[in-house]
Amino acid sequence: MKIGIRKPSLKKRIAAKTSIKRQIAHRVGVKMPKGLGIIRNPEKYVYNKIYNKISFDIFKLISSIFKSFRKSK
Repeated sequence: MKIGIRKPSLKKRIAAKTSIKRQIAHRVGVKMPKGLGIIRNPEKYVYNKIYNKISFDIFKLISSIFKSFRKSK
């Protein structure tokens, strides 16, 4: 499991937004409410919960720096 900064992948971002599985689930309305992923796949839920706590996204880090910079002016 990765610890620290996550390396962004443009290819994976595009694939996630344009996947057939995602489009079908979205159009049919078979989406889980936010926070109830534990019901659908408990192992993935636990893994993602831990992963998101021990790693961070470089883009969020940069945007928070710029937000704090703008507020200080």
